[in-house]
Amino acid sequence: MLGFSAIAQRFFGSSNERRIRPMMARVAGINALEPRFQAMSDDQLRAMTAAFKERLAKGETLEDILPEAFAVVREAAKRTLGQRHFDVQLVGGMVLHEGNIAEMKTGEGKTLVATLPVYLNALAGEGVHVVTVNDYLARRDADWMGQIYRFLGLSVGCIVHGLTDDQRRESYACDVTYGTNNEFGFDYLRDNMKYSIATMVQRGHSYAIVDEVDSILVDEARTPLIISGPTEDRTELYRKVDSLIPSLRPPSKNKIVDKSGKEVPEDKGDYDLDEKQRQVTLTDAGNEHMVQLLREAGLLDNGDLYDIENIAVVHHVNQALKAHKLFQKDKDYIVKSGKVIIIDEFTGRMMEGRRFSEGLHQALEAKEGVAVEPENVTLASITFQNYFRLYEKLAGMTGTALTEAEEFDKIYKLEVVPIPTNRPTIRKDETDLIYKTEEGKFRAIAEEIVERNKTGQPILVGTTSIEKSERLSRLLDKQGVQHAVLNAKLHEREASIVADAGRRGAV
Repeated sequence: MLGFSAIAQRFFGSSNERRIRPMMARVAGINALEPRFQAMSDDQLRAMTAAFKERLAKGETLEDILPEAFAVVREAAKRTLGQRHFDVQLVGGMVLHEGNIAEMKTGEGKTLVATLPVYLNALAGEGVHVVTVNDYLARRDADWMGQIYRFLGLSVGCIVHGLTDDQRRESYACDVTYGTNNEFGFDYLRDNMKYSIATMVQRGHSYAIVDEVDSILVDEARTPLIISGPTEDRTELYRKVDSLIPSLRPPSKNKIVDKSGKEVPEDKGDYDLDEKQRQVTLTDAGNEHMVQLLREAGLLDNGDLYDIENIAVVHHVNQALKAHKLFQKDKDYIVKSGKVIIIDEFTGRMMEGRRFSEGLHQALEAKEGVAVEPENVTLASITFQNYFRLYEKLAGMTGTALTEAEEFDKIYKLEVVPIPTNRPTIRKDETDLIYKTEEGKFRAIAEEIVERNKTGQPILVGTTSIEKSERLSRLLDKQGVQHAVLNAKLHEREASIVADAGRRGAV
């Protein structure tokens, strides 16, 4: 016997189908406009932008002109890119225009969908920000989708690392501005440190569309963006403390069960390491050992390590301990051209110009034997969560947002709307395979690649760090499998590697 919800769904459709049904009716209206705009010359189509702006000035709303504006963008995309928006992509555009999250499966053309609400909202003249996860995508999309906007008479800017204030101001003054979440956030912080409005680069926060919205607004939500300034130079202290850390005894690998039933090392050693919580602290024995080492190095007088006058030494010891025991080279950071460069844990990309705070970056520089730059003090800070709540209207796109729907609603008041696929999905999603050891897992991955490679099937393999991508690469070298590696060390070759990724036999 069917329950009420099942009966209701049979008669009225799912809640999402009911949500989309009125939009599909509007799609029919947009489709009906297609012959009219197809018959226009390029100049006539371009003139629609000025006509829309004039109608808005006379009191019409963006909702009033949405069907015609979407139809104009669709026609412009056909003429510039040779691509025509599908009906479901028009629905995705409406969801984004409403200020919600469009959940679209991979390959359904999120980048093209965004052009619809971007054009429509840019007509208001207050600027639209399109937020991507890295500089490469910001440049690519500004050039690629920018063809549509420029064809229709709108200006397009792109904010990437290394631009001057004048270049940034010029890009923000454009109708459409592409950039990364980091660049937008840091520009806001820098503007708040300026002494006059004339020297600021941003001109407001009217409307933003965030690509990979779950990564930026949920995974990195509380990540603080920090602008800092230099303090006194303590290079020598970092180097001296760093040289003491290798003398500390690690916890033993043998485990015993304590009174509470918890597994603990048989010998705690000099420090307690909790990799899951990303914490490391000195044990009682470690404290005594460290005091002895510091005194021998002339860094501590007869007083106790935790006396108030030794607070700077304690700080350096804690950061050096973190640098050695919690942070791994080629996973958390790389060393390039004599500098320690952070690897973004979410994207695997280099974050040039960014530095860990509280002296951790200096501790890593001392650990790696490169030049230790002066420690900084925080001057301004904001989280991504607080930055993106500055926008009057916010929207997002992703392939996987429904799992975080409650969080999007609670924090950002954003609704997640799954968009139907243009064609039925033919991809097979297999169940996960779990291995007892990492070595066994990597061996199995290599064997699977070898077998599939024999058939010429293109293969894409994702790893969680540079070190693991290189480890798998070495296994494939042994098997004689030709392959390309794309990680933060080789990011300059990204475009060429990605371009070949779908070719027969590509790994």
